[in-house]
Amino acid sequence: QVQLVESGGGLVQPGGSLTLSCAGSQSIFSRDALMNWYHEAPGKERELVATFSRGGGRTHLDSKKGRFTISRDTTTNTLYLQMNSLKPEDAGVYYCMVQYRGSIYWGRGTQVTVSS
Repeated sequence: QVQLVESGGGLVQPGGSLTLSCAGSQSIFSRDALMNWYHEAPGKERELVATFSRGGGRTHLDSKKGRFTISRDTTTNTLYLQMNSLKPEDAGVYYCMVQYRGSIYWGRGTQVTVSS
């Protein structure tokens, strides 16, 4: 059974950093997979914040550029989101999503709280 498990969330002060991880099954952590991080702020719709494309390119939401970085390690089947200079509006639940061979897989999310 395919599983994605996020971790690394928590409470951080404004300006702080967190690194989120998404561990997945080997069968979908392929270079042919499209891998994404989404952010769901309280009361708002889930929003795509970063993508690791099949060709290896990386894109980030404009409001996160320079602060967030998506990366992956196919040897350990892990997707990462490095988040720096965190702001209160970055708080919420972060989800990883993988598209592979016509199927879409979601993790259950990890909570990020940004507060002093």
